Amino acid sequence: MHTYRELLRTPEFTPLFLTSAIQVAAQTVSGLALSTLVHRATGSALLSALAMFGHALAQVVGATTLLSAADRLPPRAAMTGLAVLFGLGTAAQAIPGLPVWAVFTVLAVLGVLASLGGGVRYGLLNEIVTKDGYLLGRSLLNMSVGVTQICGFALGGVLVATLSPRGTLLTGAALYGAAAAVARFGLARRPPRATGRASIAVTWRDNARLWSSRPRRYVYLALWVPNGLIVGCESLFVAYAPGDAGLLFASAAVGMLTGDVLTGRLLPARWRRGLAVPLLLLLAVPYALFALRPSLPVVVAAVALSGLGYSAGLLLQERLMDLTAGQLAGHAMGLHTSGMLTMQGVGAALAGTAAELTSPSTAMAVMAVASAGVTLALARGLPRGGRGGPVALATTGRLGARWRTRR
Repeated sequence: MHTYRELLRTPEFTPLFLTSAIQVAAQTVSGLALSTLVHRATGSALLSALAMFGHALAQVVGATTLLSAADRLPPRAAMTGLAVLFGLGTAAQAIPGLPVWAVFTVLAVLGVLASLGGGVRYGLLNEIVTKDGYLLGRSLLNMSVGVTQICGFALGGVLVATLSPRGTLLTGAALYGAAAAVARFGLARRPPRATGRASIAVTWRDNARLWSSRPRRYVYLALWVPNGLIVGCESLFVAYAPGDAGLLFASAAVGMLTGDVLTGRLLPARWRRGLAVPLLLLLAVPYALFALRPSLPVVVAAVALSGLGYSAGLLLQERLMDLTAGQLAGHAMGLHTSGMLTMQGVGAALAGTAAELTSPSTAMAVMAVASAGVTLALARGLPRGGRGGPVALATTGRLGARWRTRR
């Protein structure tokens, strides 16, 4: 599988793609609306940052309790049910007079449930496409995130101005309902990927299996920490430039989209080897410019340039799949997604706290330096050559894990 056309002809990929894109649109418009609503009510940079990204902090709870269900639930039913629950929760946040603490309570509950979403979605992708099509499929899904965020933040800004933040939240709830319909009627019924009963004990056991491999630990940390710290920078866009936050979010999405196209489709495989670290550094370095309080055009360009670095995630996710047995594919990707989003929530909290103590621009520069430092510290443990394959998986042989090629 070498082209996007071949990928889109693959049965079930298109409804999976559409479900993901609609959910991203819903999350984008509702996140911007909720952050604006909380900022207007409190004037706090920390709370407005947490309103947009803080739900991710709750993902650590789901990752340690619910994640074993990612491979033990029928994918179609799980994706449909999660979209419905997110729609109901988003609609609840639009209730007039709802206290700020209640808004964050709903946000936390949705964050716990969201820990299943990535595992179910990307585990299903691993079943739908052939092994050599995984990177291409993940690239196209990432591209849809970029395009949808560009449109979503632009649309969200218009909706917040015309409908009000609460009206925009209801729009987001309706989009979640549309995603549920596409998943229910577009995907085929499939059995769970793993047998047995989901439980907290099974979640902990499988997390331990995944974490026991040193190469996987480095990949997970590289997927989680540098990314999370830079999302902390993005969480301050509303506080840094309230009138231009939508433009900055859209610029980041443009950069991410461009990076995914270059890395996932145009960059030859031999050139991709060893690019994860340079791309992670590119993700961080442009935000150091914020310490100088540059003009808006420079800020927009820096944000877009940084967005290119998000494509490091594609290379690291492909490596993760190479290091993981098929029956744990959904759990492995769920742990990646939950850990990544948790660190994004941590990044938002750290950035918001730093902004309260200093200023948004200073906090962004500090987070950028921290992200680059973490990347350099992890560099020695990240792949420099080809794919891992069965040899890399042998590091977990004592746990009985075996390599499986999924076609």
